Amino acid sequence: MRGGPGASLWGRCLQGELLVGPAQLTMSTTSARPASRWATAVAGAKVIGGIYRDRALTAYAARVQKEPAARLGLAEYQADPYPIYDQIRTQGPLAPTRLGNLISATHAVCSEIVRSRSFVVFRPEQAADDPLPREMLDLSLLEMDPPEHTRLRRLVAPAFTPRRMAKYEILVAQRIGELLDAVDPHAGFDLVSEFAAPLPIAVISALLGVPDVDEKAFAAYGATLATALDGISSVGHLRRLLHAQSQLRQIFADLFERRTFDPRNDIVSALLAEQNEEVTPALLGPLCRLLLVAGFETTVNAIGNGVRALLANPDQWQMLVEDPDRAPAVVEEVLRYDPPVQVTARAARDATEVAGVPVARGQAAVLLLAGANRDPAAYASPNSFDITRSPGVDHLAFSGGIHYCLGAPLARLELAAAFRTLAQRLPTLRLAGAVRMQRSTAIHGPQSVPVAA
Repeated sequence: MRGGPGASLWGRCLQGELLVGPAQLTMSTTSARPASRWATAVAGAKVIGGIYRDRALTAYAARVQKEPAARLGLAEYQADPYPIYDQIRTQGPLAPTRLGNLISATHAVCSEIVRSRSFVVFRPEQAADDPLPREMLDLSLLEMDPPEHTRLRRLVAPAFTPRRMAKYEILVAQRIGELLDAVDPHAGFDLVSEFAAPLPIAVISALLGVPDVDEKAFAAYGATLATALDGISSVGHLRRLLHAQSQLRQIFADLFERRTFDPRNDIVSALLAEQNEEVTPALLGPLCRLLLVAGFETTVNAIGNGVRALLANPDQWQMLVEDPDRAPAVVEEVLRYDPPVQVTARAARDATEVAGVPVARGQAAVLLLAGANRDPAAYASPNSFDITRSPGVDHLAFSGGIHYCLGAPLARLELAAAFRTLAQRLPTLRLAGAVRMQRSTAIHGPQSVPVAA
């Protein structure tokens, strides 16, 4: 069965629709295959049809066939997917899905596969008859394997050196102070829109060298592109994706032109200086968009998840208030307990075996990283949020192996500073209303966290 235009990576893996996903779709006229008005209309109809067909397939698999993995695509399970991960784990360390893929929520298997050179990034092929180009959200580094991955990662690595971390530490502290000065804790404020979102946008815009950034617009574009990871949910969603894509392309095109003639001490200037026949502006655009999405979406959700967990466990919040130096330990427990990135996928390079299960060449393995982080075989009382937890096996919030998150040191810096300063400045912080969660399978975090102090 081939995948429709509405199929997400999640849907392609679990429903066997392994070819085309919305993260690669657009009706942009910038394609190398110029389309007539009729061809564009036909393409649009295929996208719309695919959206609703895939929603129907997911609902049927979840509600009629009672498939646990398919339930993760339904809104009622996305706020708290962890009981579903527990069900999937009982099916075995690496269980088959209905249509021939594999899935795991165990720490041992997920850790082995993300670190194994026997597995490569899962990249579905585009069907020859599909009229739409693969350019909605080029995931760049995330979709590459060596040697291309090694070369590009080496170019980006200087943005995360210890020297730059010291610079970012000053910026993070300054921006946290400004954000907390701007809110009235007694009247209440939304932690996400007024604190968690503006903080990483300030950092990532400084890293990239984007001048005079409109934080709200930049955050909205990054958040919108990140929703493509879960699939296109409606025609309106597709329009928002296309608009965000267009706006970010223009922002980075202008930035590349400016930094070509006026280089600064930022990653874009450094990348432009490395341009050659292999490192071109066509490659740098997707890379910068990836850095925006990765640097923003993961951090804002980790802050939201962390504050939500702390305030839901008053004894843990009080320990942080009494000893703000626990902040780094809080970061690690938040990333284990409720990580922002919930799932990834790999494919076997050749026929192999994992945990006694044979894996065919090219067979996809869906790795539930968040489920692995609550595997009782790896962690005592895995469903308890405990900032005093003794170090044990590494959590998988940053993945592992060659695709281990390059920005992990920066993320840890931002998160620790955020939790520490909130505890110091707002020790009586409390929830002031209902938390509203995102509707997503791949990314997990709140849309809104009303708080007061």
